[in-house]
Amino acid sequence: MTIAPLTAEPRPAVVTPRRRYWAGIRRVLTRKPGRVAGLAILVFFTLMGTFGPMLYSDNLAVDPNAVYAPPSAEHWLGTDFAGSDVFQALVVGSRYVLMTCAIAGLFAVGIGTAVGLLAGFHRGLADSLLMRATDFILTIPGLPVLVVLSTVWAFGSPLEMGLVLGIVGWGGIARAVRSQTLSLRERGFLEAARSLGLSNRHILVKELLPNLAPYVAMNLLLAVVSFVEAQVGLFFLGIVPFTSTNWGVMINQAVFSGGALQSPEALMYLLAPLVCILLLITGVVLFLDAIDELFNPRLRER
Repeated sequence: MTIAPLTAEPRPAVVTPRRRYWAGIRRVLTRKPGRVAGLAILVFFTLMGTFGPMLYSDNLAVDPNAVYAPPSAEHWLGTDFAGSDVFQALVVGSRYVLMTCAIAGLFAVGIGTAVGLLAGFHRGLADSLLMRATDFILTIPGLPVLVVLSTVWAFGSPLEMGLVLGIVGWGGIARAVRSQTLSLRERGFLEAARSLGLSNRHILVKELLPNLAPYVAMNLLLAVVSFVEAQVGLFFLGIVPFTSTNWGVMINQAVFSGGALQSPEALMYLLAPLVCILLLITGVVLFLDAIDELFNPRLRER
């Protein structure tokens, strides 16, 4: 009599909520190639702004004998009108642009979310006062404010530029958050929370804020695009002093000091920062599509 060998039955894989959550994110990201490309672009620029300045010095070397040198193994993107390496300027300048966007986004989202949430939840006098303050911020012209502040601040640090852009840029986020809060405050889960006697703080932080996360994330990404365009535009127009290397300064100097519009030799110095700005904005827009589906149950069900 032969005895069949005992074989252990394979255990079914345990799917924890955390695994299911990350699997859902991966499925949404990989559904369209554009979303993967958008995420890859954002990761690339984040690594570039974080670790790039560690590899290159902030002080650009000047070499009069290598003015507008073509791309080579020594200078990957050639040199500018002073003989400085364009790739080094591009990498070093990325930190200012990205740090400014991060700081401005943090201020804009923090203030806008708090104001919109409180106004939509409390209604009444608090809503009126907070919305009048929001309307006042929305009417402030950002460009003249920065022109005036440039007489006091040199905007050499991303903190100064990000602080100003964030303070004058939270109005739109506050309006969007308030509108969504008004639509959520009459939902059944909030009525249940009130009937259970939960505090307003608990309802705001634990019940409302998680449901507003998609709108906050989407508005943050949209705000990043406007912050990139605003700061680069200010430096290109020469409104704020050139106390740091960044993409806006590169475009200004390529056009007005290097004559890039007339000289083909200077074209690389102009195109390098422009391509980076275009890629960064494209990455944000492509990734925004994934964020929309990630937080929208109706889109996920398709």
